[in-house]
Parts: sequence; structure tokens; C-alpha cells
Amino acid sequence: MTPDHDGSRSPAGRTPLPELLREHRRAAGLTQAELASRAGVGVRTVRDLERGRAVRPQRTTVDLLAAALALVGADRAAFLAAARGSGTESTRPDVTATATAVPAPDRPVSLPPPVALIGRDRDITELTAMLTEEHGPRLVSLVGLAGVGKTALATSVAHVVAPAHPAGVAGVLIGEGSDGPDVLVASMAVLGATRPTELVAQLAGRPVLLVMDAVERAPGPVAATVHRLIAALPSLRVLVTGRHPVGLPGERVWPVAPLDVPPPDVAHTGLATLETWPAVALFTARLAQVRRETPTPDELPALAALVRRLGGLPLAIELMAARGRLLDLTELLDRYGDRVLDLAAPADATVHPGWDASDATARSAVATVTLREAVATSYRLLAPDERAALRQLAVFGNRWSVELAEEMLADEADRDGTVAIDPVPRLDRFVELGLLSVRGTGPFRFRLLDAVREYAVEQAAGEGELTCIRRRHAEVITRLVARTAVDLVGPRSSEAVHRLDEMTSDISSSLAHAATDDPLTALRLAACLTRWWRFRGRDVVGRQWLHRLLADPRTADAAPILRGWAAIGVARLAAEHGAGAEELPTARAALETFRQAGDVTGELEARNVLGTLLIAVGRQDEAREQAEVVLRLAARDGRTRDLAVAQNSLAWHEIRAGDLAAARRRLAAADRLAAESGEQRLRVLVWASRAEVARLEGWYADAVDRGRRAMAALSELGDQGRRRRTLGTVGLALAQDGRAVEATEVLAELRAGMAEAVAAGSVRAPSGRAVPRQRSGDVALSGDGPDVGLCALIEGNLALHRGDRELAAEWFAAAAEAGQDRRDVVEALVGLAASTADPAVLDRLDQVCRESGIALLPHESGLLYALTADRDGPAAR
Repeated sequence: MTPDHDGSRSPAGRTPLPELLREHRRAAGLTQAELASRAGVGVRTVRDLERGRAVRPQRTTVDLLAAALALVGADRAAFLAAARGSGTESTRPDVTATATAVPAPDRPVSLPPPVALIGRDRDITELTAMLTEEHGPRLVSLVGLAGVGKTALATSVAHVVAPAHPAGVAGVLIGEGSDGPDVLVASMAVLGATRPTELVAQLAGRPVLLVMDAVERAPGPVAATVHRLIAALPSLRVLVTGRHPVGLPGERVWPVAPLDVPPPDVAHTGLATLETWPAVALFTARLAQVRRETPTPDELPALAALVRRLGGLPLAIELMAARGRLLDLTELLDRYGDRVLDLAAPADATVHPGWDASDATARSAVATVTLREAVATSYRLLAPDERAALRQLAVFGNRWSVELAEEMLADEADRDGTVAIDPVPRLDRFVELGLLSVRGTGPFRFRLLDAVREYAVEQAAGEGELTCIRRRHAEVITRLVARTAVDLVGPRSSEAVHRLDEMTSDISSSLAHAATDDPLTALRLAACLTRWWRFRGRDVVGRQWLHRLLADPRTADAAPILRGWAAIGVARLAAEHGAGAEELPTARAALETFRQAGDVTGELEARNVLGTLLIAVGRQDEAREQAEVVLRLAARDGRTRDLAVAQNSLAWHEIRAGDLAAARRRLAAADRLAAESGEQRLRVLVWASRAEVARLEGWYADAVDRGRRAMAALSELGDQGRRRRTLGTVGLALAQDGRAVEATEVLAELRAGMAEAVAAGSVRAPSGRAVPRQRSGDVALSGDGPDVGLCALIEGNLALHRGDRELAAEWFAAAAEAGQDRRDVVEALVGLAASTADPAVLDRLDQVCRESGIALLPHESGLLYALTADRDGPAAR
């Protein structure tokens, strides 16, 4: 059935391509995915064309779609005409597809047909511009690793620019061992001549394009031939592909990079999102050629992991996808994920079909058997010192900077890198050979391709130098972390956290190696990571690392100050997951170490951490003493930030005493001091505290507004732990204000966060405590973390507002049992007493208040007045 073309038309009277494609697809009864599978293109390509997002589709893509739709005759002509109207023939406005703008070439395009490329739009656009500009380069070299897609890209670009080269476009495949005459004769032959003079007369100044493939097979003869032809033929342009540049003056080198791969955090976002990454789109397109089913949701994490492991290398992706005929994606990852270098092409797979060759050996060339051999070929092109540098840099698991490369490549006798060795020439050489990826504009923009990195690590192991390289890597990363950790406190904290985030994999590998090989370096590294671990919710893992390294006998003689910082890190991280009581002796010992050494910075930190632990165990008066000492020391030494920290801590003690006005004054001072010191994170924590004070005063709407503002800022800072606590404040304010729908949404978010924390090991798994009966859609308490008590407290207030005192009592009892913050426990017991009118609860409340020094707030005393009076008799009245 032919689609109706009477709908909206283009200015030229044709039906636009998006509408025409959609009509033909529907007439064929195909979904977008089915059409993409038939055509051998990505489903994203079909989707973008139908939505009008891809305004300049490649001609090969249009041909494939027309064939998949079985279009013939007038329908096919109309479809191709609509595509030409969208810019199919060219990616630049001044090289159009119409015969009136650019005359058709007199000679045919003597190249293999192009294939539909995925993720190469930018390359094609910029290379097309380069090869059609009037004063553009005469020689353009596409360089890169074997299997990265140089030949396919060159073929596609040559077809696109053919209209701008009326004297023809031709290609020659360079054979192994070709000499100068071989290359020259083959090049002239494909251009239709036998002698240079004949070629000059034949071209008569008309533009012509020569494509030379695999030039690394005969670099000297190719360079001589290209130099001679360019000098003799002013209208000639040459596009070459190879493992390295030709090396002639005026050459424009274009490194062909692997396809972009998705980051780890998008594995569960759905297939449509994953396919926006070209490496995934290529994988699914090739997978569709060997199996009907699209990847299932359960396969998506494996899909994302596979293309990352393959480094976005098209050859590797196609080889892996071909195995999808027999294995699902999870099985592929399990079976081949750790040995991608061993992926092999079919034994009879020939390369470059349809090319004219410079000798007979090229015509029978066989594809590289494995990825290892492909990388080895480029590795052998390096000089010995370049190979050594590649092996050293291969230890970096993520992107790195020039400065890190400089430290890594420093002479072994110069461990501190005092004598700088400029790494830039070596990095430039690696880029030339397509071994190094350069992405982005920040300092951390360099990364060896995954296959290259794995091969280089193998070579380092074979040379017996891998242990030494990993030790140097741990030292380099430790110095980077130490420099960065200083900025985790202060106005640059967000930048510092982001920088450490970028180096996560290198930090982890350095710590793991050094813990066994060089525990002293590992201790230095771990001691600098405490704040970052806390910001990123890795307090349990971080505490385990510090405990292990402090207990290692090989660190017993470490500097006392280093061990002191590691110990205070243990205590601080323990407080994050409710284990602070276990580390009180650790914090006291660290404080004594800093005092004896006269280290004021360490003493202030130790007193702050000790105060936090003392509050957790109910020793409020001692905790206040620590905060007041911090205030005096900070005032004596003019430490503005520490003054702000002390005022923030003392505000909580004012809350404990029931003096909310004093708490407000201290928080206002803390906010001002934090602003003066440029400590944005501390300001945000003060905002969260002010939200809690507003809630305790009964200003619920104000508490919600302040809390949400603080939450937004904490999200930007990446402090999920503090954000969850502030989310609890917002949830309580909403529940106490009777805003049940919003409070329930907060509960759902808190519980989802708890489930993630349990899965990540940040909080303990469910303890088996009794849980109140659940309403429809409720989720039971899911662990022993601090959020459990908050959720129960919110539930109790919601039930109380509904008038369900029995359920409210159950939730308040659960909150009192689970609560880790003594103020939360008091609030839960007040709710329990008000719900049950049980004098025994009052007795328990009195005991908690005596032990913790917490005074009831006026509204809490008022809520319990009648119950207290009944318990204590006329004397109380």
C-alpha cells in the first residue's frame, strides 16, 4: 500500500522526509526497531529521522532504508528526492546535491560502496568541509588503531564529497612491501592515466580526490608518491588512512577515535537512553542482524558494561555482537569481559573488498585475527622509550592530566620529579598513532584506549616491571589526593570533590595495591580520603580501610601525626553510620596525639569529631565542653571557619537546652562566619540547621522552604548523607503540618535511599525488629541506619493527624527504638505518650531527658501537661 502524499509538503512541493519515512514504515507494518533491524542501522537513526532531528542523513543510510522498505519506481524516487531535500548528498550548504550547484563527476566514483556509519556525524561533517574548502588542505590523514573504522569513514567521506570533485574519486589499497613504482603506478591507474604528464592533461585543472588505504604498509613509497603527485597536480587532494601520519608538510592529521561509551551510572536508564551513545547504537544494530529480540531490561547493565570494556572500538563491538547469535549479553560479559584482546574475526574474513590494490599481496590481505594483534602492530611502531612510557601510563584506569603523566614518567632515580621530563612529545606521538583518546577541555582529558591499556599492562607484566609501575602509580595518586584534600574544606570544596570523583578508579586501584605492597603509602592515601568518603556515602568502606591499615604492623612506626589523622578519620566515619560509641577511645587518643605535637589544626578537628561522638552516646555536657574549647581556640588563632563550626555545634546544644532563640542567634553567627571564610558547604549545613529550628518552633512552612533550599545545595555538593537528614526534617515538618501527600512522597524517597544504602553496605541490613502494621503501599523499615527512626517519626505524625492513635503509637514506639539522635528519641517518646496516655512512657521520657540533658520544648510540655498532672497528682498542678 502506497502512503498518501497529500499532507503537509515542503516549499518545493515534496512531502518532507520525516513524514514520508513514517508513512512508508507504517504502510509496511513495521515498528521503528523492526525497520532499523532490517536496514542494519540504529533505531536511534530511524527515530531521529522521523522526528526531524537528523536533517542531513547520509546517502548510504537513505539507500538502506529504501531497500528495507522495498521501495521501487516512483516511490523510491520520491523518497530519495525528499532525502536530498534534507541534505543527503552533502553536509555543507555550499556543496549541494543538485546538478545545478555542483556538476556531476565526469568519471565514476571508483570506490567500494559506503556503509551506514553510527556516531561519525561530526567526523563526516568536518572532514567534508576540509576536503571541499577552496583553500583546504591537500593531504588529509585519518589515523588510528586497527579496527577503529578509518577505512569506512574515508569511504563514506569520499562518497559525500564526490560532487565537488568532477574529475573523479578513486581509491587504492597499499600492499605490504610495495615499492615506490608500485604505489605510483597503482595511484595513476585508478585515476585513469599511465604517466604523470598524461594525468595533468586529463585533469585539466579539475578537482580530483585520491583515497589511499593502509598506507602504514609502505610509508616511504606512499610519502614519495603523494609528494610527487601533489606537486604535479594542483587540483589533486589526497585522503589517506593508516596507523600513523604520512609525515609531509601541510598534512592535516585527523585522529579517528573510538565511539563514545556510556558512563556506569546510566546502565539502568532504559535502552532508548543507552542508544544515544554511539557505541551502544552500533552494538544493538549489529546484534539485530543475528537475533530478532532487542536487549531485555535485565541485559542492559551487561550491554553498557560490554561496550565500555570494548572501549568503543567498532571492530571489537562488531565481533562481540556477532556472538550474540548464541549467547545473551550477560553471558557475553561473563565469558569475554576479561579477555577482549582475544576477540578474533572469522578466519576467512577479507578486508577492503572492492579496492584497487598496489600489488597482489594486498588483494589477498586477511583481517587482523585478534585485537591483541591489532594493538601489537601499532605498539611495534613505537620507539623503545615510547613503549616504556606507554607501559607506565597504562596503569591509569581513568582519564589523567599532563601533570600526572609528568609525575608518572619521572626518572626512577628522581622519585619526587624534581627534574621534569616533558611528556607532551610522547603524548603527541600516541595521538598520532590513535592509541590515546583526548576528550573535553579540563586537565583530566587523556586516556589510553582500553585495548591499548590492557595490552600495555600485559607487556609491563612480561617485562617484570608491573609491580614497580603500580607502586609509582600509588605514590602519584597519593600526592594528587593530598594536594586535593586541602581544598575539601573551603570555597573550592565542590571542585575538589569532583576531581576526586574523576579519579575514583585510580584511587581504588592505588589503595588496593599499596595496602599489600606499600602500606605506609596506603595509610597516607586513606587518611586524606576521609572527607571524600563521607561526602560520597562510603563511610563503612572507608572506616574498614583505615582500621586495616592502622592495624598493619608495617605502619606501626608511621609518624604519630599521620596515625592521628587516620584515627580521627576512623572516628568521623563511624559517626556517619551510628557506630561512634565504638570509636570514642580512638578519638580521645587522636586528640592527645595532636595536643602533644602542638598541632592546632589536628586538635580542632579531633575535638569536633569527639563532640559528635559524645552527643551520640548521650554525654551532652562533655560534648558542649569540646565545642566551647574549639570556640576559644579558633578565636585565639583567628580561624574564621572553625569559629563557624563551633557556633553551629553550640546551636545544637542550645536546642538541647530548649533555648531555640539562642540557637537561632548562634546559627545566624555561623552563617555569617561561614560566608566570610568562603565555606559554602558549611553555610549549607547551617541552612539545614535553621530549617530544623524552624520546625521545632512550629513554623512548618518556613522549615519546609529552608529545608528544600538546603537540600538543593547539598545535592549540588554531592553530600547525600546530610541531604537525607535534611529531607527527614522536611518530611517531619510536612507531616506535622498535615500535608500528608507531600510527606508520603518524602517517605518514599527516604526509603529508596535506605534500600540503596543497604545494598551498598553503608547501613546494616534489617535487624528483625518489630515493625508497625503497614498501610497499603507502605514499605517496612529496612535497616538500622539513622533514616529508619526518621521514617517512623514521620509515619507517627501522619497517623496522629489522621486520628489513628493506635497506629501512631506503634510508629512512635518504633521511632523511639530506632532513633540514633537523642532529640529524635525524645520527640518520639512525646508522641508515644500523647498517643497512649501511658504514665510508663512518661517515666521513660523523664529518664532519657535526665541522661541526655535535653529539655522539653514549650509545645511538648503543653502536649503532655494533662498526662503529667494526672501522674504526679495535685502537687503537680
